[in-house]
Amino acid sequence: MALWMPTTGSYGNQHQMKYCTSPQNRCADSLVPGERFGRHVTRSNLFLLHCYSKSTRMARLEMSGQFQQSVSKSSRDYLTRTFYSASMKRRVLSRVECFLSSDAINSGWLKPRRQENFTTLDSGCVQPEYKLRIRKRSDCKAEQYEITGSPSSDVPADAVMVGDTNEVSNWWQEFPKRWTIVLLCFFSFLLCNMDRVNMSIAILPMSSEFSWSPATVGLIQSSFFWGYLLTQILGGIWADRFGGKVVLGFGVVWWSLATVLTPLAAKVGLPCLLVMRAFMGIGEGVAMPAMNNILSRWIPVSERSRSLALVYSGMYLGSVTGLALSPLLISRFGWPSVFYGFGSLGTVWFALWQSKARSSPEDDPELSKAEKKHILGGTTLKEPVTSIPWRLILSKAPVWALIISHFCHNWGTFILLTWMPTYYNQVLKFNLTESGLLCVLPWLTMAIFANIGGWIADTLVQRGVSVTNVRKIMQSIGFLGPALFLTLLSKVRSPAMAVLCMACSQGSDAFSQSGLYSNHQDIGPRYAGVLLGLSNTAGVLAGVFGTAATGYILQKGSWDSVFKVSVILYIVGTVVWNVFSTGEKILE
Repeated sequence: MALWMPTTGSYGNQHQMKYCTSPQNRCADSLVPGERFGRHVTRSNLFLLHCYSKSTRMARLEMSGQFQQSVSKSSRDYLTRTFYSASMKRRVLSRVECFLSSDAINSGWLKPRRQENFTTLDSGCVQPEYKLRIRKRSDCKAEQYEITGSPSSDVPADAVMVGDTNEVSNWWQEFPKRWTIVLLCFFSFLLCNMDRVNMSIAILPMSSEFSWSPATVGLIQSSFFWGYLLTQILGGIWADRFGGKVVLGFGVVWWSLATVLTPLAAKVGLPCLLVMRAFMGIGEGVAMPAMNNILSRWIPVSERSRSLALVYSGMYLGSVTGLALSPLLISRFGWPSVFYGFGSLGTVWFALWQSKARSSPEDDPELSKAEKKHILGGTTLKEPVTSIPWRLILSKAPVWALIISHFCHNWGTFILLTWMPTYYNQVLKFNLTESGLLCVLPWLTMAIFANIGGWIADTLVQRGVSVTNVRKIMQSIGFLGPALFLTLLSKVRSPAMAVLCMACSQGSDAFSQSGLYSNHQDIGPRYAGVLLGLSNTAGVLAGVFGTAATGYILQKGSWDSVFKVSVILYIVGTVVWNVFSTGEKILE
């Protein structure tokens, strides 16, 4: 902040600047030509302008006629109230360092200079540099210090305050709200798979304790999908009607409670355990349709693949976390600890979800206008769905391409999710802890490659590649990659090569997040929840039949037969997807 007072001097068309420093009340003056000047004003402690009386200064100012810097009356009043209280005995004021600089040639800024240690009126003068005045910059900083004594009664009639009043926002206040929604969905899916895969580890000590056969183990594993199947379409309908926030929040609370009650149900008896696992599936069944609904409203098409990839990588990292922590918790606290520990985390997520999430941008009063415009792209969101045009939806070939491809994809995925710890234990002869830790690697690979695939897909779309071609390319990788590596897996017996094949299979499978999992929002964004409910119902059926069938196949056959069925379905899915899928909107 700078205070200055122009007066006329002896150089005709010039102005004289008077500065006084406090507490010594020394003055420094410099002469500046009226129209051509570019000087550096040095530090002063307060700029109390009382070297001359008010009347003398005003008279000389009026005589000049060259002073063109206007100062409002409100500025004088403000300075008067601030610096010249008649009753002031001791005040804490600010020492201000100001620098003014200009560059007429380059239209840029000169490096500021300071003149130190004013002593007297003569020695404290600032020698001017003469340049054309183009523009000025003021750099100020203030320090606190004390002065004592009574101030002068003379108040400067005209003064200018120069300073920077721009406020700097914190980074978390500028973080895009749409990506806050994405991150919250990411953590919900992380919890979803943590609560799901803990059974695949805990089933080993549980089957030993309760003397379950492989067929019974397969039945328990598949019971989750009974409830998961029931709420796929219902979850999509609820999400499209009532909003994704309500439905996803309900799902997390429901499945977290079922997870906590699982040990009690197992001790009561097998039928009670099967019902509780079905209840858990009911809660997790609404998660994907609700998430798809909320992201279809919050995420523009140019960010769709990477946002979905990030959310689904939460599932993979949830598998990583669950498979890595479950053996440690079981070995130290017993198998019930994984259900108690993982299930209780849902309450933390739900508190954040309730305070931060909204079902659509139009429901969020804190959303900035710029981000809202970026999300909507100049359009307005349509009203929530009140009726589902089932006949229209089921008459579209791309919808059936989604349904069939989702079934083929999930057959192999759910087998890997539920049976791999058993495969490592029975075929590769790893113990429980090693089995859980090695199962981490394929899912960690999926988390990494899902995000890589998402960035590749969005980049291709931004560079002009059609959405249809992008979806077909990414899903073909998601089908043919797992088919290739599962074929190799059936021929290797080395544990290291088996783990490598599994990791490569799952890594290439993750490209599906930028293929069929992104396609629901492409072909019908208004019905994204319902479409995902339909296709994921077929995917859940693949989980129910595939998981149960694997148990029966292993009783009479081998793992080679299990992998061959998955490879055949991957190839069928590739053909159907490339013939019938599209990236264009077919449902309004």
